[in-house]
Amino acid sequence: MVKQQEAYNVQQYFFIQKQRSMITGELKSKIDKLWEEFWVGGITNPLTVIEQITYLMYSRMLDTMESKDEQKKALAGVDFTPRFQPHQQECRFSHYYNLGADEMMELVRDEVFRHFRSLSDEGSLLGEFMKDARLEIVKPNLLVKAVEMIKNLPLDQGDTKGDLYEYLLSKLTTAGINGQFRTPRHIIRAMVEMMEPNPARAERICDPACGTGGFLSTTYEYLLEKYSSLDSIHTQTVTNEKGELEQQKIFSGDLLSEYRNHVDTDMFHGYDFDSTMLRIAAMNLIMHGVDEPDIHYQDTMSQSFSDKYPDASHNGFHLILANPPFTGTLDEEDIDPDILKVVKTKKTELLFVARILQMLKIGGRSATVVPQGVLFGSSKAHQSLRKTLVEDNQLEAVINLPSGVFKPYAGVATAILIFTKGGETDNVWFYDLEHDGFSLDDKRNPVDKNDIPHLIASWKEYRKSKQLPVDEFTGHKLKDLLNGIDIPLEWEDRTQKAFVVPKADLKANVYDLSINRYKEVVYEEEAYDPPKEILGRLKALEAEIQKELGELEGML
Repeated sequence: MVKQQEAYNVQQYFFIQKQRSMITGELKSKIDKLWEEFWVGGITNPLTVIEQITYLMYSRMLDTMESKDEQKKALAGVDFTPRFQPHQQECRFSHYYNLGADEMMELVRDEVFRHFRSLSDEGSLLGEFMKDARLEIVKPNLLVKAVEMIKNLPLDQGDTKGDLYEYLLSKLTTAGINGQFRTPRHIIRAMVEMMEPNPARAERICDPACGTGGFLSTTYEYLLEKYSSLDSIHTQTVTNEKGELEQQKIFSGDLLSEYRNHVDTDMFHGYDFDSTMLRIAAMNLIMHGVDEPDIHYQDTMSQSFSDKYPDASHNGFHLILANPPFTGTLDEEDIDPDILKVVKTKKTELLFVARILQMLKIGGRSATVVPQGVLFGSSKAHQSLRKTLVEDNQLEAVINLPSGVFKPYAGVATAILIFTKGGETDNVWFYDLEHDGFSLDDKRNPVDKNDIPHLIASWKEYRKSKQLPVDEFTGHKLKDLLNGIDIPLEWEDRTQKAFVVPKADLKANVYDLSINRYKEVVYEEEAYDPPKEILGRLKALEAEIQKELGELEGML
């Protein structure tokens, strides 16, 4: 790595505290207004709204790519495979966005979506997910307003369109029917920071239950920031939602150029069995700047995963980042027998961890969110899985998350497990994250208390103390860089937020991984006044009350 690391000041590196977006308040206002139009138009499911907007974005992007290829052919004679046949030219976004409401509705509903479905036969990524696309907008005037907004979005700006899509996704406030929901972006970012994905090592990264693609798109954002030379980082002044001017940085990712083919075609992999989620995930990554992410419709718990993707289901990835669904029903007969060899259960959260272990290469790493029941469950399956993590692999860290971190979706208590496939565990690093920068109620408003910067800094220092590979920049003494963040140098002190527990202690407790099993709480002895002194003060107070009551009575 060269100069780009100098571009990181501490505030930028830990930007997650503010969870800022680079889209302006004006653009947010337009999106919010369109959202209200969908609501008034009878489309109230946030996932459906995003899906319908995704279709129109896709239509415009297809037209834009076709126009660019047409220009290249005209100017340089570069041939290409047309996305629109001669009889399909009216399906282009640039054609129908000027039509009247009724004419636009008929064309988009009957012809444009038919064109989407025909693209699935050509093997394109989004085409695969468009084969069952349907227009849910039934009011012509709503369609006109949606098309007009899509026409005016800055989709040609790679540094803006990813944030724009993230803002759309931030409006998802309900869990899916199988327990899946959008992981808070700042939690994802913290996990990515801790795992330090590296394109220079040609790492293949996967999310086996990718949902909207949050882990993968945030990883790409991290790479853009990390692999931007100092000269290529630009600052722009924007108006935020409060109408205030603020400075924001734009990262070019210019130092990714030598790894560009790997990043675009083989670095990002995702699987899900919800076709709506897959459409959104694919668009999310493309909007962020990944040309050809590898996203597939697949239940990774199923036997068919091993049959269709043998190289992915076993020893396929260097890094897996995931927040698998905690609930939902599974067809027991369809569960891959290879997973059941690791853990005999129908519990989704246990099966996913077992599958992730299989999907990792030897030496591959994972940061996975699990419900805390995985840490202390007393069933044979729970204990067996924890024993496998500790005895047959390197369980590196258990990060305790506050129970409100996934509100308003769910109030379940969760934790992050960090582990490496192969070897065996020596010590496990525990961290008690009590505050994530937001209130822990359904409103999730920003607050001052935030343990995430301390978590990341402590983790980097811990890895450095173990002489494990660390990022060149974060290998510096972070505690010297971070004002106000105190990092303990002795990890044996279990009264601290971060501490280590040796394998022997875990084994003695049936591999219980709950932090409260090992954390030591220092109780300060309360000093009380002698009882006679307290009684004397009570008598004096009673006498004063009686005196004042007497005076009041005399006034009547």
